[in-house]
Amino acid sequence: MTGKVQERRRALRENLIAHAERRIAADGLSSLRARDLAQDAGCAVGAIYNVFGDLTDLVLSVNARTFDKLGATVSEALAGAPTDAVEQLVVMSQAYHRFAAENHNLWRAMFDVDRPAGESAPEWYLREMGRLMAYIAAPLSVIFPDLDESDLALMTRALFSSVHGIVLLALDEAASGVPTAEIDRMISLVLQQLTASRQIS
Repeated sequence: MTGKVQERRRALRENLIAHAERRIAADGLSSLRARDLAQDAGCAVGAIYNVFGDLTDLVLSVNARTFDKLGATVSEALAGAPTDAVEQLVVMSQAYHRFAAENHNLWRAMFDVDRPAGESAPEWYLREMGRLMAYIAAPLSVIFPDLDESDLALMTRALFSSVHGIVLLALDEAASGVPTAEIDRMISLVLQQLTASRQIS
């Protein structure tokens, strides 16, 4: 009996994640409501909280899927990238831009999820983010071979923040003042200039 209960619980969990993912993709994170999800999944509102602690936990599970998709997008882009470390940074950053543009609401949800002040994300969530940071750290360690592990981690975060900021503004063309078609070139120019003094010949 316990096995059947656990199986139903797992099935409900996956069902809720799938419905939440669709709602966020279509209407954004702010539109997510427990009552709507319960109706979508064919369950009582209370059943949601038997599976997830709260809606934030559910959104984090949706975000885990988005992390996986983003990681696959970056990995696929790198598979066809040149061996030059700077070009690899450019390729993965442009892939990040494309992913954000094509999955705007899900991408925003990765960063807009609400958490109580002072409460950090779960360990598994931080590991997922770390996996994405590793894609950036690999070519950076070639460009800046003298950086120790701590400084490399900071440089990785700084570079990600720079590209993320460009993409965030780019998706609001009126705010960025730069046509969307020019954003990939902007990313390339910024990365090439940031790494120009340390490029490996």
